[in-house]
Amino acid sequence: MMKLVKVYVTLKPSVLDAQGEAIKSAIQTMDYDKVSAVHMGKYFELNFEDYPELEKDIDAICDNLLTNPNIETYRYEILEAE
Repeated sequence: MMKLVKVYVTLKPSVLDAQGEAIKSAIQTMDYDKVSAVHMGKYFELNFEDYPELEKDIDAICDNLLTNPNIETYRYEILEAE
């Protein structure tokens, strides 16, 4: 069975998100003053055949290619592909 993996990459909380701050500032100039924070990130969709080492391989792909582990963190969800 095919799996769809949705990967969300964001900056670690200790890293200044300059783009997020710029977007927040722009939103607030549009009089949406209730927005207190904006965080930028990246989103990936990966399709896999289902197999026992799937999660181990997803972690390796995220750690070695999709993120900079010094400044970014990731989470993912595994769904049944349609």
